[in-house]
Amino acid sequence: MKLLSNFAASPHRVTDLQLLRDADVHTAGALLAACPVMLADAGEIVSDAHRPRLTIVLRGALAVQADGDAPGRPSTVAAKILPGESVGEQSVLDDEPDPAVLTALEPSELLLVSADVAWRLIEESDGVARNLLRLLSFRVRAANVQLRKRQKLGEFYRQLSMNDGLTGLHNRAWLNDMLPRLVGTALQTHRPLSLVMLDIDHFKHFNDRYGHPQGDQALRTAAQVLAGALRPTDYAVRYGGEEMMVILPDTCGSVAAAVGQRLCERMRLAAVFMDATPLPHITASFGVASLQPGQDEQALVATADAALYRAKAAGRDRVEVDASAATSFPTATAAA
Repeated sequence: MKLLSNFAASPHRVTDLQLLRDADVHTAGALLAACPVMLADAGEIVSDAHRPRLTIVLRGALAVQADGDAPGRPSTVAAKILPGESVGEQSVLDDEPDPAVLTALEPSELLLVSADVAWRLIEESDGVARNLLRLLSFRVRAANVQLRKRQKLGEFYRQLSMNDGLTGLHNRAWLNDMLPRLVGTALQTHRPLSLVMLDIDHFKHFNDRYGHPQGDQALRTAAQVLAGALRPTDYAVRYGGEEMMVILPDTCGSVAAAVGQRLCERMRLAAVFMDATPLPHITASFGVASLQPGQDEQALVATADAALYRAKAAGRDRVEVDASAATSFPTATAAA
């Protein structure tokens, strides 16, 4: 930066500065008289990482970047400081250098006020303390709004990461997070919990014959069958590839077997379309298992998976129920 003059010799007025509006003009002017007015070129970094100070924009504009952001990247600009506005108040109050990076967006005239002078303004010029409180209150409110927006956006992306992009069902990451919780709750409350695992029959042959876009459509159709046949309290998951899973809380083995049978029938009847042209119907094999006392989520999945492979070995397009499902927790509610 290049020194232009001190504030007393500059054409700018105390009343142009937001922090000093309605303050004692004569006292403020006297305190600011010797403060330097500097000229910063566009793109120049003007922050001071070694001592706290107040920077007031007289002409031009500054970009404020968060601590740790690379300087000169417009996409990371957290705020713009325009003529009459100031930055660095928090650093003066904390007596710590401001970690934010300040960059001139255009040729700018800046009034640099040391921490000592800033404190004298607060203490000796009536109205400055009030303006400072208003300014800090506004910034706290603005920061809270931004924080809430980021939290909502973070939750949106978290939910997005928990769903399979092709089918819209929950994905394996969601399953790894939620199934242990569901199993733990069922064991603690002695409530039933059942799983239905399914595998689309001869899916590789379907893909090879009709192409991967048509195979993707078949997967979407299977997912729609699951989503349309379950209660709001049930969960449908794409386990991997053409294998899917249905989690049925508060559902014993006999009811889960009926759900599996209904899904099997609906899968058989579901029409797969591609560009308005119907493709051959798909079928699926189903394995049903229910949570046993002392069992964990891995054992439950393994039991349902074993029943699924028995269904495939028996000719596919059918439901196999693990024998232990008959001895699951007795309380259940009927699935829709």
